[in-house]
Amino acid sequence: MTTPHLGALNEFCWMDVKTHDVPGTTAFLAAVLGWRFAVDEGDWRRAIKISADGHQIGGVSDLSSPLYPPGTPAHIAYYLAVDDVETRTEAAVAAGAQLVLPPFDAGDQGRIATLIDSVGAAFSLWQTHPSNRWSPSTRAPHHMVLACPRPEEARRFYRDMLGTVPSCADFVPMHGCEECSPRWELVVSVDAPDAVAGRARGLGHGVTGGQDVGEQCLSCPDGLRFRIRAAA
Repeated sequence: MTTPHLGALNEFCWMDVKTHDVPGTTAFLAAVLGWRFAVDEGDWRRAIKISADGHQIGGVSDLSSPLYPPGTPAHIAYYLAVDDVETRTEAAVAAGAQLVLPPFDAGDQGRIATLIDSVGAAFSLWQTHPSNRWSPSTRAPHHMVLACPRPEEARRFYRDMLGTVPSCADFVPMHGCEECSPRWELVVSVDAPDAVAGRARGLGHGVTGGQDVGEQCLSCPDGLRFRIRAAA
């Protein structure tokens, strides 16, 4: 039996860090998490890609670009790997989602749709080749967390949309360090959480206790957030 992992079908598989401060955000994440940032010379858009453990795990988008409406807040877009983006989009809307961007071709990378789920968290569906998704050999993307007022409703929504509940996702009640607006967050696996927290504090950014024992919330420039947890 194949062990479920982020990047597999019906699991979150990619992220796009959207920020107003590309130099500050990339420098911070490189210093604190050890991620590498480089322009993808093979991409005609010359997009900045993020790598961890030698594998690409995401991209970086500049919100000052005219592609984005003025005032768009910094955020991280997370993508779910699906078999058929049209079918899953229809199922999502039937289950109570709000359609933000209907399915469209993302160049030669596949097809994408963006929605807001039934509890108010944004996500995207991505129908793409497995080579464009998180690799099971990358430790950094550990799992996903959605903190919201109605976690059981959220769980039912994703089950109804996908036909299964993502194995590498937790649906938890919102409290403690959570903010008012539900949003998906990535739990990052690190070797030394206390050292990571110390580097973040040394750069002037906060680290607070997380939802689970041993988990901490890392606040990045522009207010972006990751959860960090010790690697198994």
